Formats: sequence, structure tokens, C-alpha cells
Amino acid sequence: MKIRVFWVAAIAVALMFAAGVGLRLNTGGHISALYIAFSLYFSINLLICYWEICLYLRRDLVEKRLTYWQERRRETGNNPAIEFLTTRIPVTQVFSSPLWADIWATYSVYDDAYANRRTYGFNVDIANGFATIVPTLVLYAALTTEFLPAVVTGMIGLALCWQWVYMTSIYMASVFIGKQHLNIARNELIIFVLAPNGPWILIPLLGLYIFARMILDGSYQVMPF
Repeated sequence: MKIRVFWVAAIAVALMFAAGVGLRLNTGGHISALYIAFSLYFSINLLICYWEICLYLRRDLVEKRLTYWQERRRETGNNPAIEFLTTRIPVTQVFSSPLWADIWATYSVYDDAYANRRTYGFNVDIANGFATIVPTLVLYAALTTEFLPAVVTGMIGLALCWQWVYMTSIYMASVFIGKQHLNIARNELIIFVLAPNGPWILIPLLGLYIFARMILDGSYQVMPF
């Protein structure tokens, strides 16, 4: 039995999102637009944390596979990211670290920083994978069940959101300062670089306000339960 890579990622996010929504409803919580936005964001970040850990574990493979995808693009004219996401894989490989490391090789066609372990982009994403997976889980659970005092949740959320805004902003700036954008078609720059990274600035910016309010108010009232 085989499944497209895109559906593996979509199902993983959907399951984590549904788990949070289901638990919140089961505990009598209110499903607000804010909760939906953050639970979806946390679910996606948890998946990407796994991908970033795979990037670290299979960093040698990423460097080698970049050459493959560059040659593949020249030969076929296909978009590497789309080709990868639409590839059918055996269901036994859905947790494969070489598979998810390969997604970074396709992204490296647009930004080769991820095939160079000395770059900011490579190291900041690895740091996100290892450093934010547990706090993201804790924050997701806290917003879902209120098992932590609002002040504690606010402190965790404020710290996480600030680092997401700061680190992603620097990465986005590095693409332009390093003139990497000149090597990418405008539509691909928007679709494969700006759009995927945008939520890691916009949602955390909203989070800075939400979690600051939690600390100041000492309650979850800003996100009604």
C-alpha cells in the first residue's frame, strides 16, 4: 500500500489538530477562532520539528540529494518540491528519517543554506526542532485544558513566540541580504520561501499579544475556555 507524501503530512497535522480540539471539547472548552489558529499552528510546528530533527540526523544525505534534485530539475523541468510531495511511498516509510530529510534537499534547490551545515538557516531550524518540540506540546496542552496557571502559560508562550518571530525574521532577511532571492523565480520565492515562513512570524506576533495579556490579566480570559 502506498500513499502520497503530501497526504502523510496532511494526515499527521490533522490528527494532532483533531486531538487538541477533541480534548478541549471533552473538557467543556470553547472552540474559538484563536484556539483554532494556535492549535493548527502548533500541530504544523510539531511536524516540522520532526523534519528538522531528521535534517540533523541525515545532514550528509541532504547535501548529496541536493545534487540529485538540481539535476532532476534540469532534466525534467519539474518542480522538486511538488515532485517530492506527490511521490507515492510505502506506508511503512511514513516515519522514515531519510524520507523527511529529503524534503530539505528539495528546499535547498531554492535556498542551499540547508545543504550547508555552517549556515544560519541550517542551524536555526535544527535548534527549533530540538528546542521547541517539548515547549510546543506543553503550550498546546495548556491552551487546551488550562492545566497550568495562566501566568505560567503566558511566560512559556511569550518566550516561544518571541524566538519564533526573531529567528524567522532573521532567516527571511538573510535570504535577501545574501541575495539568494536573485537565484529564484519570483513565483517560486513567494510560494516556496515567503509563504511557508510567513506563519512563523504572523502567528507568533499575535501570540506575543495573547500571552502578554495572560500574564497581565492572570487568566485565560483572552482565549475564553
